[in-house]
Amino acid sequence: MGHLKRISFKNRSIDVAGNIHLPNGFDASKTYAAIVLATPGSSVKEQIGAIYAEKLAERGFVALTFDPSYQGDSGGVPRDLEDPAVRVEDIRCAVDYLMTEPFVDEERVGLLGICAGGGYAINAALTEHRFRAIGTVVANDIGSAFRQMQPKEELLKKLKDVGKQRTAEARGGEPRRDPWIPDSLKEAEAAGIRDPEVFEAVKFYRESSYRHPNSTNRLLFSSYAELLSFDAFHLVPELLTQPLQVVVGGKRGNTGQFEAGHRLFDLSPAADKDIFVVEGAGHYDMYYKPEYVNPAIDRLVLFYSKHLSA
Repeated sequence: MGHLKRISFKNRSIDVAGNIHLPNGFDASKTYAAIVLATPGSSVKEQIGAIYAEKLAERGFVALTFDPSYQGDSGGVPRDLEDPAVRVEDIRCAVDYLMTEPFVDEERVGLLGICAGGGYAINAALTEHRFRAIGTVVANDIGSAFRQMQPKEELLKKLKDVGKQRTAEARGGEPRRDPWIPDSLKEAEAAGIRDPEVFEAVKFYRESSYRHPNSTNRLLFSSYAELLSFDAFHLVPELLTQPLQVVVGGKRGNTGQFEAGHRLFDLSPAADKDIFVVEGAGHYDMYYKPEYVNPAIDRLVLFYSKHLSA
């Protein structure tokens, strides 16, 4: 197992907390290919990002994972804000940081986005061409996903409610923070939820060894104004020129990762692009289950080794 280096970098005035996973036998006098990881919504660097970063470090890459601004160990107020523009800028600032590390080869930097982080990664890569190769795992465009989860009248009502909440907070009211998912399986059952993927999410984030105190499972309600207007993929045909590796789980579900991954693949104009289906895997299986994560890592390592070679 490689070593961990705790770091921080700036996104404008915000201190972003990160971990760099270093390869076995790391030698600071040498230079390495590096990969920035963008993680799912509500997730912190010790969860899915750490699982993938550790495996990439074992295969010889420097891997950087970090807490988004306003979340986890990172700074920023209001807490639990999920702002796609800021999350994309976090990614750009992460590569800024890597450019200051003498052991990182600036010509060999890649990007990996997982779940909502996949959409953020793609959006960042449109204009951040210091990333030479882009990978995604169960990627989703969080804006599109949220828009499709509810009828238009409910969506418009939510936006009205956001406005009312902002008015209340401007007048001194308490910020509203809603759960991303139920806080327990018992709570999910009591709410009448039947979607098996929601149960898988609750198991992973709230009732497994991967639960982390910095992952609050809370979303600042006013974030919906930014989330519902976000489109991660719309400029892909025009600006995403880098080689692309898309990984999806073969089991379709309500997260839409299978469809989003294929849409991204079809939109990409890259001459070198590939889509890899991990058969039998659902969305959350791809977060941590070795029988599904390991084939994804094998495919990603082949991809990054090809495009980030010395």
